[in-house]
Amino acid sequence: MSLRELLERKKRGGKLAAGEITALVEDTVAGRIPDYQLAAFLMAVWFRGLDVEETAALTRAMWKSGSEIDLASVPEPKVDKHSTGGVGDKVSLPLIGIAMACGLRVPMLSGRALGHTGGTLDKLESIPGYSTVFERQRFLRLLAAPGGSIVGQGDDLVPADRELYALRDVTATVDCVPLIVASILSKKLAAGVRAVVMDVKVGSGAFMQSLPEARSLAEALVATGKYFGLRMSVLFTRMDEPLGMAVGNASEVIESVELLRGRGPAALREVTLELAAAMLQLGGLESDAAAAKGRAAATLADGSALDRFRRMVEGQGGRLDWERPDCGLPLAPVAALVRAPRRAWLHAVQGTEVGWAVVELGGGRQRKGESIDPSVGLRWHVEIGAHAEAGETVAEVLARPGTDTKRVVSRLQAALAWGDTAPEPKPWILGRYPESV
Repeated sequence: MSLRELLERKKRGGKLAAGEITALVEDTVAGRIPDYQLAAFLMAVWFRGLDVEETAALTRAMWKSGSEIDLASVPEPKVDKHSTGGVGDKVSLPLIGIAMACGLRVPMLSGRALGHTGGTLDKLESIPGYSTVFERQRFLRLLAAPGGSIVGQGDDLVPADRELYALRDVTATVDCVPLIVASILSKKLAAGVRAVVMDVKVGSGAFMQSLPEARSLAEALVATGKYFGLRMSVLFTRMDEPLGMAVGNASEVIESVELLRGRGPAALREVTLELAAAMLQLGGLESDAAAAKGRAAATLADGSALDRFRRMVEGQGGRLDWERPDCGLPLAPVAALVRAPRRAWLHAVQGTEVGWAVVELGGGRQRKGESIDPSVGLRWHVEIGAHAEAGETVAEVLARPGTDTKRVVSRLQAALAWGDTAPEPKPWILGRYPESV
């Protein structure tokens, strides 16, 4: 294969053969392709796309680039969940506790922060001792009891995705449908999963900015999944402002535990319970959406979801002080405030800017391999549609002492749009694909 010829053909909109895609992936894993050529490939795909056959070929090649997990010994029903990423999206943490308490087995391979969005592994690594390293025997043991595990993909599991994932983050190619599809599904297939609920985020804080874009992604996911016998259900959820009050790794863990205690922000609770209900339906434990949601909510009320999450965290080596409201996690102090400029209603938030503000504080990556400070972030106070008085606090900036927060505050103030009348209420659940499970 001549990589230069391949790049030239895709640059001009030509189709790549399955064998060429497989060779590209194999050479990537073997380290025979320099980053600059891989970056060129990603950008060519961003501009020209991949059809369903090319996307399936890329998915298969990435899936087969390493070892696989045999889940035959794990009892049914096995259902995973994946989010396309958003600002303040910590749903996976409380959700796995709920799903396990309801009787599902949840083998969840998660990723790190991409662009302005947070990463589940980065959140979990803010817990002292929590190992996100995939260890096969521990993974299978936790799937047996308490019923789930959240880890990274490990050195030998989908190594091609690890290489491409890191490059996508720093080459502005994150929001590319075929690359998203191949990344997500290759990990699910390698993990032995055959049923997945997708949370496709929609709005200014998501990679899919509009519902038509999100639907295109959902259609591509389901169509590619059918190639491999995956059963999928997609929910579209709103992401044009932070989900919940906490944005930042350690603070999002604290808020997740608060939800599992039966409290927490209403928006986070609503989205989490809707996704839990979809998992129960896809797993065959409930046929009715309302009954599934009620069953999920009951695990928050009786404490069983919190107990399952605690057992999973401790099974991964994590240590939290479960009696303290802050779980014993250190947070950076409040270094600055973002205030309402006048008496008005909050009409809109540029969610992407909120995410990048956290990255600027050190809570995300601007370069490949960069470390993250889990203690920094934001504490959000005002939702879209809320009324604020002049000077009222909209957000608190959590930053290390000595950090210059002026740019962050200015960025956040510019991301807010205010109005003199109350805006129309916006639902958090925007729909699903297909319409019925």
